[in-house]
Amino acid sequence: AGAAKMREFLEWCDDLGVKVVSLYLLSTDNVRKRDAAELNDLLQIIAELAEEISRVRDWRVKHVGRAELLPPELTRVLRAAEDRTAGNPGLHVNLAVGYGGRSEIVDAVRSIIAAHDRDGGSLEELAASLTPEQIGEHLYTGGQADPDLVIRTSGEQRLSDFLLWQSAHSEFYFMEALGPDLREVDFLRALRNYASRERRFGG
Repeated sequence: AGAAKMREFLEWCDDLGVKVVSLYLLSTDNVRKRDAAELNDLLQIIAELAEEISRVRDWRVKHVGRAELLPPELTRVLRAAEDRTAGNPGLHVNLAVGYGGRSEIVDAVRSIIAAHDRDGGSLEELAASLTPEQIGEHLYTGGQADPDLVIRTSGEQRLSDFLLWQSAHSEFYFMEALGPDLREVDFLRALRNYASRERRFGG
């Protein structure tokens, strides 16, 4: 049921012309702290979703997160979904699995330092030249636009370590419905609410 609802949600987005959707499926904390049986069920749903959506419409699938935290079989499924859809021009679907916003920023900075070191630069030069744009380019979502809208379900009013860097100027919408209970009317209500706002982008 979980994978079917998420595919349905992606179809709503696609039909409305949304270009990029990021689904927060499994956090780094979940990987470390969840009960093994519960985690296995969730991993199975994620694998099923990745396999399914990589074979429908013209969507492009991307895994965002730390692959080394995941079972090899799930990593293989996610990589196969990416490879299968790499040239697709449609809805870009980010599957956040083994994902943490703080970890993403750390990984981005490590990547920048490693690249700078390969080029023979000094730490002093890097410290003097580092920009927010550079960090953004090295995030898991590098090359994508930052999200316009972040929707949080389940009545929770916190980010839970999701897209911390990218959501600096995003709008937020909180709803009581649990993810599996989300209806299209709930989604449309969120979009109408977003459309009525005046975005300030930090101003």
